[in-house]
Amino acid sequence: MGGYRRGGQLGPAVPIAPGARVDKFEVFFDLVFVFSFFIITRATAANISGRQLLHAGLVLAVLWWIWVVHSLVATRVRLGEGYVPVLMVIAMVALFAFALALPQAFSDSKGSAAGPMLVAISYVVVRAVHMILYQHVVRDSPQERRQLRRFAPELAVSIVLLLAAALIPPQITDPDRAALVRDGLWIVVVVVQYATGFIVGTWGWGVTSAEHWTERYDLILIIALGESIISTGVGGNLLGKPVSWPAVTAAALGIVITAALWWAHFDFIGPAARIALHAAEGAPRVAMARDAYAYLYLLMIAGVILFSIGNEEVLHKITGPTDGVAEKVDGPAVPMLFGGLICYFAVNLAFQLRTLHTVSWTRVGVIVALTAALPIGQHLPALGTLTLATVICVGLVAVEVMVMSDSRHALRSAVFEERTSHEAHEAAWRARWHDVRETDEPTTP
Repeated sequence: MGGYRRGGQLGPAVPIAPGARVDKFEVFFDLVFVFSFFIITRATAANISGRQLLHAGLVLAVLWWIWVVHSLVATRVRLGEGYVPVLMVIAMVALFAFALALPQAFSDSKGSAAGPMLVAISYVVVRAVHMILYQHVVRDSPQERRQLRRFAPELAVSIVLLLAAALIPPQITDPDRAALVRDGLWIVVVVVQYATGFIVGTWGWGVTSAEHWTERYDLILIIALGESIISTGVGGNLLGKPVSWPAVTAAALGIVITAALWWAHFDFIGPAARIALHAAEGAPRVAMARDAYAYLYLLMIAGVILFSIGNEEVLHKITGPTDGVAEKVDGPAVPMLFGGLICYFAVNLAFQLRTLHTVSWTRVGVIVALTAALPIGQHLPALGTLTLATVICVGLVAVEVMVMSDSRHALRSAVFEERTSHEAHEAAWRARWHDVRETDEPTTP
């Protein structure tokens, strides 16, 4: 694929340039993932149990693999140009149906198989759209076509297993055994998908635009953080009730924690990792993109969702009909709240180690503090539990602002210099538009 070439009424697919950024259609496509994260959170919060958490993890992993494949396609072709948006809208419809069916993906095997079948069929449609588009994009590259064929077994096996998970359990008379078979098939799907990324390796792949890749994943992490804010308002039972100061305070604390999670990644680690990916070339760049972004971001998002569910349950306690402010929170709410935060910070530390090859003692400290605070939070009143988590997360922000001031200043100076140079180049290029002389000749359609 070279430059822009006219083809048909819609136009051709337009390749990604080395300095490309995320286009508006990609952000539009992400709205379906906003809904998907919301559905996973809602379905899990409605009936928290060990098996329900397993199911949430499995559907999140499969959904995220769709995202990874989607991001691979977006590294080669602009999703908002030419005929590509038509295919992407088809994928959006299928992905929306996939999200709608997620609460029934592990429905009672003695009941209807409509939910599991809709999940499987929607998955087939989305993956087919991505495969057709990517195959067309790499049609002139024998090396990339060979690499794409190495992913064909993963696609075929995952489709067969999801269809089997929908069709086989209803034929089993023992409900417990049927549920175990369905769970086992989904686990194999996830193992096959993520093992393929390591088995196939980095040969033959490329990340054309490191800017586009990092921005794409950063946006989906922001979407997950935004979903936690939505859960605070919608899932926290705050709508349609009289305003109370404890409820407002609890909601504010939840948002402050979410802001601290944003700061923990996007203040320093995320921008520095972007520069590291730009600096890497060839196979090391692809390996870093796979390990740090395609794999570790999934675990960070899982941490955000766990925190959202725990935070929602604590808010339910505070806004309940009884005096929930003074009562401690029973059940899995507090472990999920603190566990989600611990998961997020631990994976973010692994992300830092993989991209920057450094470990911050402040991040280790916040993980230790949250781990020590978990049993304490289980004995505190609901509002006290949220306050404890907020103090620890805000404390991380305050400490890093003081002790990392020189590194943060150096990073911002480098980013400012880069952006200033880039914007100056763009301004110089666009200045040519002022030199275009208008003609008095009528324009022919």
